[in-house]
Amino acid sequence: MKLPEHVKIGQDHRIETGVELGYLPGRKIADLSLTIGKNAVLRTGSVIYAGTKIGDHFESGHNVVIREDVSIGDGSAVWSNSVVDYSCRIGSKVKIHNNCYIAQFTNIEDDVFIGPGVITANDPHPVCTKCMKGPTIKRGAKIGANVTILPRVTIGEYALVGAGSVVTKDVPPRSVVYGNPARVIKSVEDLECGLNIVDKPYINGDDVRSREH
Repeated sequence: MKLPEHVKIGQDHRIETGVELGYLPGRKIADLSLTIGKNAVLRTGSVIYAGTKIGDHFESGHNVVIREDVSIGDGSAVWSNSVVDYSCRIGSKVKIHNNCYIAQFTNIEDDVFIGPGVITANDPHPVCTKCMKGPTIKRGAKIGANVTILPRVTIGEYALVGAGSVVTKDVPPRSVVYGNPARVIKSVEDLECGLNIVDKPYINGDDVRSREH
């Protein structure tokens, strides 16, 4: 495909049909360039706005929308039907699964896993807009399917949020929380594999040790 002048993408990329790069936002922003690193895979229906910077080895699923003024590090992926709204900061090796919404002004650090159907919010007083700020999800945290995370919440490093939870307040590092509202249940070091496949699902945050070892 022929790229607009304000779009730059690294070598060895794969762009499928129906992808739109450098879509111009309605908001005024200082820099309308879109840069994407090498080895990108952009699947059908993806729309990536102008004014965004994405690192190497990025992958999108189908029908992904990434708005303007977003930064994404190396080796990250946003899967099908997910939206990253404007002014988000996303680190490296982040996996955002299908049907997720990442609200404006959300910060996601390196090595975070976002399960399918996760919704983040950024406005504690809807339509006010003066105190908008999404959650901060710290390095190595894992968010289960269909979790809702409210504005301004911080989820600590290597924490685990159980599926279907509503997170209304900060989550301590390396803790396991679940429920509505989510409550601290235990530490990730206390988790055991219910299928008896591995000894401890979380040893140093996201490592596993097989019982065969």
